[in-house]
Amino acid sequence: MLVATWNVNSLNARMERVSEWLSEVQPDVLCMQETKMTDEQFPSLDFLQLGYESVHFGQGRWNGVAILSKVGLTDPLFGFADGREPDVDARIVWATCGGVRICSVYVPNGRELTNDHYTYKLDWFGRLRAHLDANHSPEEKLVILGDFNVAPTDIDVWSPAAFEGGTHVSQPERDALQRLKDWGLVDTLRERYPQDQIYSFWDYRNGDFHKRRGVRIDFLLSTPALAEHCSADLIDRNARKGTKPSDHAPVMGVFDL
Repeated sequence: MLVATWNVNSLNARMERVSEWLSEVQPDVLCMQETKMTDEQFPSLDFLQLGYESVHFGQGRWNGVAILSKVGLTDPLFGFADGREPDVDARIVWATCGGVRICSVYVPNGRELTNDHYTYKLDWFGRLRAHLDANHSPEEKLVILGDFNVAPTDIDVWSPAAFEGGTHVSQPERDALQRLKDWGLVDTLRERYPQDQIYSFWDYRNGDFHKRRGVRIDFLLSTPALAEHCSADLIDRNARKGTKPSDHAPVMGVFDL
């Protein structure tokens, strides 16, 4: 099973790129973030013609997450089941595809360390951990994919000095991500390439992509029950090239199930 995640940064702007990539790569499951569409706008029929069932959770100009699957799609869930009020944003959607519980996430950006959105981001991580505690077990085949808006370590950014004092690298954010992983989730790409400078996002400004000034904030976190079947991890940098690319590249994992 080839499973992928891609922050497409507006599906309206990127639909042609996404369709071409699906036809070329043929992932079994694709999770998307920042679709920036309502559910009514989401092109589910277009994806069905490409062989993919889909589920989408959106709110128009902002956010929006989706799961596409050609190995079945059942039991969709929108948001958290953690006993609290619904999240104000459309940032997380769940489904079961090919016997694997799939979760597509778009973690809040945080904006600045003094911004209320930063507090919201830390709380959001806590809600995801609470959802897992209440509803799942590390013994399940489960993978959380998406844009986590956190670089786990300094090796995940092109220049730690350039990010000092900002979001994505602050210790509270990294601690929140680590608490999520401590539930029982494996970053298979980083385990496979422990020392490599591998990035999934490059800012549009200043030619960052061509200057290799990126960060790794998009990844797959798998339960041990699923991670033990992972035979490959990769980031498709070619999808960041060409006309009107997203500022993120697809991140993929292959699971021999």
